[in-house]
Amino acid sequence: MTESLRVCVYCASSAAADPVYREQAHALGLALAAGGCSVVYGGGSMGSMGAVADGALAGGGEVTGILPRFMADLEWGHPGLTRLELVEDMRERKHKLLTGSDAVVALPGGCGTLEELFEAITLKRLGLYFGPIILLNTRGFYDDVVRVLDRSIDERFMNHEHRAMWTLVADAADVLPAIRATPRWREDARSLAAAR
Repeated sequence: MTESLRVCVYCASSAAADPVYREQAHALGLALAAGGCSVVYGGGSMGSMGAVADGALAGGGEVTGILPRFMADLEWGHPGLTRLELVEDMRERKHKLLTGSDAVVALPGGCGTLEELFEAITLKRLGLYFGPIILLNTRGFYDDVVRVLDRSIDERFMNHEHRAMWTLVADAADVLPAIRATPRWREDARSLAAAR
């Protein structure tokens, strides 16, 4: 994969979390822009959301935000994006974030970020999404999530092949190489959807 990619980034809006999360988000935005990627994310201006957008914009990248109208009414949107699309609700936002994206990157975050990540993994399992899913494991944030997924595989709720649906990386600099190194998910994904 060397072509320009549209990368969907799931991330948090909390400004209260450790600053290292925002630093890594900003570094990711810079790296994606330097790699010629466009970024699509939740459209917010705070926390890791604002940091990833600011990083990509500082690097000359294109950034699209997908923001529910109620968040725009609360003035949560980032004012400097290439494009800001307003949608009616959170469900439409999730659909627009993933549709047309070549890869997903999940940064550490709260329940909204985790919900988006698990939906992407579910859609990949069902053969409805085929791109890389990269977990940026800042401060070991995703260690326990991966343990739960591994347990689900060990207990036969999923197949061992499903471990290949996501990739864990430690640093923002590792994300784009991981995206480019990850092959398209298997076309026969639906044959694996039910554990055997």
